Amino acid sequence: MKLYGVTGWKNCGKTGLMERLVSEFTDRGLKVSTIKHAHHSTDVDQPGTDSHRHRMAGASEVVLASAHRVAVMQELRGAEEPTLQELLARMSPVDLVLVEGYKHAPHPKIEAHRAAAGQPLIAPGDGTIRALASDVPLESDRVVFNLDDTSGIADFIAADLAL
Repeated sequence: MKLYGVTGWKNCGKTGLMERLVSEFTDRGLKVSTIKHAHHSTDVDQPGTDSHRHRMAGASEVVLASAHRVAVMQELRGAEEPTLQELLARMSPVDLVLVEGYKHAPHPKIEAHRAAAGQPLIAPGDGTIRALASDVPLESDRVVFNLDDTSGIADFIAADLAL
């Protein structure tokens, strides 16, 4: 599986760019999966549901299956958070995995940047960032795209990965 990341600070447009890239690549006929890293506590399950009750009772893993989707919830219960590579190993094969977050992992990335967020660029200190996507013009030694140039960004990623 080919892997490419979208990184950047909070409120810099990462999720919107990810969403547009998934749509762009699937429209091009590629099978795409995503991984999103969260720094805060999160739960995809809802209190009161049967699956939540199973987890609260102590289940290590709960599989919730329907005619439309399958969700696998694994409780770490004090164990180490799985690495990006360990998570990738669990995934079904696809043409492209887009990763949101995992700033310090070694895969190639594009950095999303919004001037209003007031954050410095990550790229100058990170060689894994191959390009920037910004809402303002930037001076950089990397390729700089307009944050909304989804097609151009997708072309760049496809060329970088030889897709």
